[in-house]
Amino acid sequence: MTATGTFGLSSEARNLHWLLSNLVEEVPGLRSVAVVSSDGLLLLSSDPAQNSAPAHPAGQDGPKGSSADLATIVSGIGSLTIGAARLMDGGGVKQTMVAMEDACVFIMSISDGSLLGVQAEADCDMSVVAYHMGLFVGRAGHVLTPELRSELRQSLEGTR
Repeated sequence: MTATGTFGLSSEARNLHWLLSNLVEEVPGLRSVAVVSSDGLLLLSSDPAQNSAPAHPAGQDGPKGSSADLATIVSGIGSLTIGAARLMDGGGVKQTMVAMEDACVFIMSISDGSLLGVQAEADCDMSVVAYHMGLFVGRAGHVLTPELRSELRQSLEGTR
């Protein structure tokens, strides 16, 4: 089964779209999800305008209504926490969570240096969000090769 907008993509790219779709559908309270490369580029998104992944429930837009904005936030926070970990000799950053009055942002490292970022409702079950993010990272990490990252980036830019 292929998601809308995945025609012409490799099976690995379709599988990542499917994993992202499952994350969005299975976890209550998610607003927006983005996979960002180690150099800060959006690779995969829950924003239907970006890649035709399933839409989030009505009225639950991501930051400024765009997963591209979430990708920017994830990239910035990711860089900040990596720098902080180096200064503190803390080792690699596994996950970061920012709790705000009306939302939460979760960021989890993927094995290739990419990041999974999620914006969720403030009252979400944080342990459920973190658990499902961990599942995504575990399943996606080994397939995010340089070739697949390039394919995903090109599909978002519409150059395929």
